[in-house]
Amino acid sequence: MAVLVTGGAGYIGSHMVLALTDAGDDVVVLDNLSTGFEWAVAPAAKLVRGDIGDEDTVRQLIKAHKISSIVHFAGSIVVPDSVSDPLGYYLNNTVKSRALMHAAVKEGVENFIFSSTAAVYGNPRSLPVFESDEPAPISPYGTSKLMTELMLRDSHVAYGLNYIALRYFNVAGADPKGRSGQSTPRATHLIKVAAQTVLGQRQQMEVFGTDYDTPDGTCIRDYIHVSDLIAAHMDALSHLRKGGQSGIFNCGYGKGYSVFEVIKAVERASGKPVNAKIGPRRAGDPAGIVAGAQKVRDILGWQPKYDNLDFIVKSALDWERHLERRNAA
Repeated sequence: MAVLVTGGAGYIGSHMVLALTDAGDDVVVLDNLSTGFEWAVAPAAKLVRGDIGDEDTVRQLIKAHKISSIVHFAGSIVVPDSVSDPLGYYLNNTVKSRALMHAAVKEGVENFIFSSTAAVYGNPRSLPVFESDEPAPISPYGTSKLMTELMLRDSHVAYGLNYIALRYFNVAGADPKGRSGQSTPRATHLIKVAAQTVLGQRQQMEVFGTDYDTPDGTCIRDYIHVSDLIAAHMDALSHLRKGGQSGIFNCGYGKGYSVFEVIKAVERASGKPVNAKIGPRRAGDPAGIVAGAQKVRDILGWQPKYDNLDFIVKSALDWERHLERRNAA
């Protein structure tokens, strides 16, 4: 029995593939390589280039490799892009997820773990925000992910598809062993952008709004190290394999940092100033969002190891330096 990882050549997916192969699982990666990299896939995994919306391909993979679990990362993730191209996001994140689920149900896949997002909460009335709070997305990105959660809930009831949806807060950092990291050159993740700026790969970065109702006027986010996030996926998979109940879990540390605080952390780690300019707000950005993150600990047994902004930033900087050397070779 094997695990199918969609989007396994991307940032977070490649870390999941590493964790699964490290644990001895047989892994098949399905990725169209639109934003991922073939070299990012662990050598022990089998990479198939294809689209999750192609049900025939997915069903053939499930049958050929005896797939018992799917971990679904493939999708579009840039909030402002979803505002300008909502139908594209509903296609990539919702319609194609429906096709993937349909193939899974038809072929008897037992377990489905979904990469969801804190964007389903929109602009919360109070922080931290908990899984029991009513979703109220303010971007098509958040709505597209919420729609997939609802399809999973209904598929569990109707077809017995066991699932866990993990609502990510802000994922950052890189594999502590230096094997993978955020590699998309023009990614929009704050820590990556700040790291690229301080290393001279970008002339400057932009701070999107300083007039929010927060202590320093910039957006506040709950940053989680990618390896801790993957540990939650591994715990979720173990939970389902043992017959645990389906459900939804926040993945964050329960503390928030502002944009300016993150920039200062990058400056501490690098010993250099970050060239940042102030710009207008971006469409779809909430002022602040912090996880209520006890449920994932209590039910899945998650125990994070890297709950430290300075460590997260250092690992991101180390990865950017690695990419510089790799790209120069």
